[in-house]
Amino acid sequence: MQRGDLASGFSLPDERGEVRTLDEFLAAGSVVLFFYPAAMTAGCTAESCHFRDLGAEFSALGATRVGISHDDVATQLRFSEKHGFDYPLLSDPDGAVARRYGVHRALGPLPTRRWTFVIGADGRIAEVIKSETRMAIHADRAIVALRELAAR
Repeated sequence: MQRGDLASGFSLPDERGEVRTLDEFLAAGSVVLFFYPAAMTAGCTAESCHFRDLGAEFSALGATRVGISHDDVATQLRFSEKHGFDYPLLSDPDGAVARRYGVHRALGPLPTRRWTFVIGADGRIAEVIKSETRMAIHADRAIVALRELAAR
C-alpha cells in the first residue's frame, strides 16, 4: 500500500477480543495504523509508548491510533495493561492484514515490518512511515502528516 491508495479494510480482534474494523475507526476521522513486530519487546514498547504519550496531539487532530501485530489477543491485553495504552491493539495472528498492507515478512525472526500508515477520513493513505530502528519517528511523522491533511 502506498500514498494515495485506498486503505484495505479489515476486521480483527482487539486486546479484549472485540472485533474492530477499519470502517469503524474511519467513521471517527483519520486513522494512524501502526504495525509493530512483537509486543513486549524493547523497540515495540518504545514505539507504542510514544504513541501513547502523544495521545493529546492525536486527539486534537481528530485521529485514532491503532496498533497491529501478529501477537494473540491475550498478549495484546498484557501489553496494553502493562503500559496503559489508551488505544486499541489488534491481533493479526495469521498475518492476513499485514500481507495486504505489504508489511509481512516471509523470512526472519520478526513476522512484521515496523511501518505506519496515516489514513485520511476518506480512507486514502496519506503517508507511509518506514523505520525499523527509529521508534519515535512513527508517531512524530504521523502528527506532521495529520497536520498536512488538516491544512488541505
